[in-house]
Amino acid sequence: MLVLVLLVGIAAALFAAAFFSKRRFGLLGLALTAGATLSTLWSYDAGLIVSSTGLVPDGPITNAVALAVVVLLPAILLFFHGYSYKSMFGRIIGSMLFTVLALAFLTEPIGSVIALSGISQDVYNFIVANKSTIISIGVIFAVIDLFFTKPPSKKERERHH
Repeated sequence: MLVLVLLVGIAAALFAAAFFSKRRFGLLGLALTAGATLSTLWSYDAGLIVSSTGLVPDGPITNAVALAVVVLLPAILLFFHGYSYKSMFGRIIGSMLFTVLALAFLTEPIGSVIALSGISQDVYNFIVANKSTIISIGVIFAVIDLFFTKPPSKKERERHH
């Protein structure tokens, strides 16, 4: 039960961050993809760098946290910059898509440190079994969202200055 609460907490935090930042899913989704690519390239080195600081001991949790940070960091940086949604409906849909895509990218780090059982194991197995499909659809939606993104008009830019 504790594991399910942890997974729901992670999902809620991801959703809230995307929702309150008002940032469009297109850039955030592609930033998650960039982070996931970097995490596969740096999978061994990320944990070593974090453990070499001496702040945390070397181990599977350290490596999982380091990989999760590498996956999320580009998107976190874009929470403070980029195009934003104007409508509540767009914010909700974009935040949901961001959460699902982020959880798909985080399945490996989460699964490597958490002992899953019951409902949480079923949810995790579903995500792992459909990870490629979830990521493919998420990246396609992110690119489509970029096509619908238009820069603010000159009047809107002047109003903000």
